[in-house]
Amino acid sequence: MIRLILVLSLILPGIAWAQDRTPSHCIALAGTTPGIEYLHKASLPEVAAENVHLHYIAHASFLIRSHRGLNIVTDYTGFTGTLPFIPDVVTMNHAHDSHWTAFPDPAIPHPLPGWGEFGEGIEHHLDLGEVLVRNVSTDIRSAFSGIETKGNSIFVFEMAGLCVGHLGHLHHAPDPAQYAALGRLDVVMAPVDGGYTLDQPTMISVLKRLKSSIVIPMHWFSEFALEDFLDGMRDEFSIVEVDGPSLTVSLDRLPARPTIMVLRPAYLKVPR
Repeated sequence: MIRLILVLSLILPGIAWAQDRTPSHCIALAGTTPGIEYLHKASLPEVAAENVHLHYIAHASFLIRSHRGLNIVTDYTGFTGTLPFIPDVVTMNHAHDSHWTAFPDPAIPHPLPGWGEFGEGIEHHLDLGEVLVRNVSTDIRSAFSGIETKGNSIFVFEMAGLCVGHLGHLHHAPDPAQYAALGRLDVVMAPVDGGYTLDQPTMISVLKRLKSSIVIPMHWFSEFALEDFLDGMRDEFSIVEVDGPSLTVSLDRLPARPTIMVLRPAYLKVPR
C-alpha cells in the first residue's frame, strides 16, 4: 500500500494538494450580495484568495487566472499580445482557425484540444489542485455544412468555489444530458454573433436556461449584434458595461440578479 501511494504521488502530483481547491457549486444555485471588483491592469495582476481574474483578450479568447497564479487561456490561437508569458493551460476549439493553433508553444504544460478523432470527441478532466478543468462535448458544423459530432467543447473551470464555463463555438442548444453534465455555471462566456454560432433567439434561450449569475458576451463582430443580444436579455438580466477588458469575481460577491458584464477586449501588453 505504501509503495502504491508513493507511485501515485509521483505520477499524479495534483492529488497531493487537490484539497486546496474550494469545492465549486456547479449544481447549487448561487445567490449572494451584489458586487464586482473591476480591474484595468495591463499586466498580470495578483489575485486574492478565493477570487478568479478574467481578462477578455480577443474574439473568444480569455485569460483566466487563479489566486496562486495558474494561467488558463481559452480558444488559444498562439497570440495573446506583447506580454511574454506561457500559460499553464490552453483550451482550443477548431470550428475556425481563430479559435485554435496547430502549433501551441511546446512549453505550455497542458494544451487541451476540444475535439478528438472525427465524430468521437474528447474527454478532459485535468485536476491541478487549485483548478479543475473539464469539458462537455457538443456538435459543430463541419466543412460543406455537414455536422461533426462532438467537434466542439464547452470547457468548465472549477476554482475558488466557482464554476466558470466557456461555450466555445456552440452550434446547437445543449440536450438534457449536456445541461446536466455542465451543472450550474456561475459565470459563462457566450458567443453572441447571431449566425456563425447560434442564432440570437436560441443563444438567449440557452443562457436563460443556464441562469448563470454572470454572462460575458464574446464572439460578437459588430455593436449591432451585441446590442441585439443585450436587448433580448434585458427582461431577465441586468446589463453592466465594464470600462475595460477585465474583472475579478468571487463566490461571495456574485450579483443577486443575473447580470451581463460587457467587457471590451484588449490584448495582454507589456506595461509601460
